[in-house]
Amino acid sequence: MTAVRALVLNCTLKRSPATSSSQVLGQEVLDALGEQGVDGEIVRVVDHDVRFGVSVDEGDGDGWPGIRAKLLAAQILIIATPIWLGQPSSVTKMVLERLDAELSETDDQGRLRTYGKVGGVAVVGNEDGAHHTIAEVQQALNEVGFTCPAAGATYWVGEALHKTDYVDARPKPDTTGRTTAALALNSAHLARLLADRPYPPPGTRDAGTGPSSQSA
Repeated sequence: MTAVRALVLNCTLKRSPATSSSQVLGQEVLDALGEQGVDGEIVRVVDHDVRFGVSVDEGDGDGWPGIRAKLLAAQILIIATPIWLGQPSSVTKMVLERLDAELSETDDQGRLRTYGKVGGVAVVGNEDGAHHTIAEVQQALNEVGFTCPAAGATYWVGEALHKTDYVDARPKPDTTGRTTAALALNSAHLARLLADRPYPPPGTRDAGTGPSSQSA
């Protein structure tokens, strides 16, 4: 079985050791990936001095290059984000801006280095906005070269105007558990498919395509 590694980026606004619902759901995704034979880790982005910018290294002690090295070593990237004002967190948006630099980074065959990597999303919040947040993050990940699997997101949203966070939700909702399991299963499956059959280099013809042997 093809070895697959995952990186979960927790885009909470809270520094460690503060409790984070995004950390809880991100860990649940990582645990579900572990059941699919995927190894990995969670990085809480705000614990690192990640600079604003759109390059791979903003210099002066920028924390992004270290995170990027983990990202490049992984086949699956999960963005775990809270919802604020119906939007992905500002940390999530900063991460996506840093990923914009990958549009200029290619391998020796001219493919983006993110090609062949799978992108998923985990969202928590006690207000509406999960679908919008997922759509924003998935579109951005796809634009910078990641492939999003079927059922490529999981989320939990608490009742409007209530104070319960996902970290305090007991018992854990089965709906979120099912979507988390689907995210992990499909992400692992897709990552292995892409590892075994990478995207073709630009300007070439896919070996699996061609005129049909059957008449129309």
